[in-house]
Amino acid sequence: MIGDKWTLLIARDLAAGPRRTMELHTGLFPISSRTLVARLRDMVKDKLVERTDFGGNPPHIEYALTERGRVLLPLVDALRVVGQTLDCNECEDRRKHLGFYCEACPKNFQLPETESYTRPAPAPSSRRQRDDSIVLL
Repeated sequence: MIGDKWTLLIARDLAAGPRRTMELHTGLFPISSRTLVARLRDMVKDKLVERTDFGGNPPHIEYALTERGRVLLPLVDALRVVGQTLDCNECEDRRKHLGFYCEACPKNFQLPETESYTRPAPAPSSRRQRDDSIVLL
């Protein structure tokens, strides 16, 4: 149950309070929506998460941690502390591996240095140039 991929990350995101499916999906990039929904269903079945359907159109469904699910939070926090101690989640390392900083990183708000761009000269073509002139007979 807790060894399943994404379970602890979903619990981490639900620690702040109830969330809608798309709010979770946005924060858990690159999880697919199919995987997220499957994991949430498993967590509901295991009584780690409570699903509340408010109805309406479009559907309004929220997920929240149960008391049983809150038992996971000290584990999530301990893993975070270990990662910080080992410097596993340095900003530049994350950017190198994933191509972007995390959402909360202040480096997202720094303006990139601009480089001067010089357009390369066109390569000489070995093909004959197309003649677009009109020939009248």
